[in-house]
Amino acid sequence: MAKDIETDSRQLVDAVVAAMEDKKGLDILFIDFSGMPNTVARYFVICHGNSNTHVNTLADGVIDGARIKTGFKPWNKEGYENAEWILLDYADVVVHIFQETARRFYNLEELWADMEVTKIESKQ
Repeated sequence: MAKDIETDSRQLVDAVVAAMEDKKGLDILFIDFSGMPNTVARYFVICHGNSNTHVNTLADGVIDGARIKTGFKPWNKEGYENAEWILLDYADVVVHIFQETARRFYNLEELWADMEVTKIESKQ
């Protein structure tokens, strides 16, 4: 059963990354927490956009892409009001979509640098 959860989580990560790429998300990466016990999620997926509109478009694209490819919908959505940092909570996968200045400020990649971080090469 645990293997199915891991497979589902990884498929969701792949769907989220594909949706971010489709909507021209910048500096896409994911952090793998699956080897660490008692974490809030198995994966964080992170990217940023250039404007409020771009960040909102990325978030909407992730929600639609994940639902179409995996059937999953976020349990919670936060940050649409100002679109500086939108968080989509899929339980095992947490998606963070920032504007660049907010991403640099919170610097989640450095905060979790001891975890396995996978950077997605840009196809642009």
